[in-house]
Amino acid sequence: QVSLVESGGGLVQAGGSLRLSCASSGQAVESYAWFRQGPRMEREFVAAIDKRSITIYYAHSVKGRFTITSDNAKNTVDLQMNALQPEDTAVYYCAASIYYLGTYYSDRGKYPYWGQGTQVTVSS
Repeated sequence: QVSLVESGGGLVQAGGSLRLSCASSGQAVESYAWFRQGPRMEREFVAAIDKRSITIYYAHSVKGRFTITSDNAKNTVDLQMNALQPEDTAVYYCAASIYYLGTYYSDRGKYPYWGQGTQVTVSS
């Protein structure tokens, strides 16, 4: 069993930055990801990283603006979000798997553990 707790959401103006953090406890996690769900939208993949930080993936819409990092000593995964735009407004969820997911990194069905979500609102 893995428990995830996110923090760091909030309200920011367009062009601003926010940093989300997710702390895990319980079993060792091999794969982390961030997903987001905007109003009236399906939950979508944002970024993923494996425990050893060997493989890192980003959705096309955030590449170059968002950076995912993990700290194995602290069992945390962060998402640094820069140049935020109103379309980034969503509830952001941390997800985890105790397995290395490889090419399934963007499949939300492969992540059995989820945080409670943290709201990010970007005003224009």
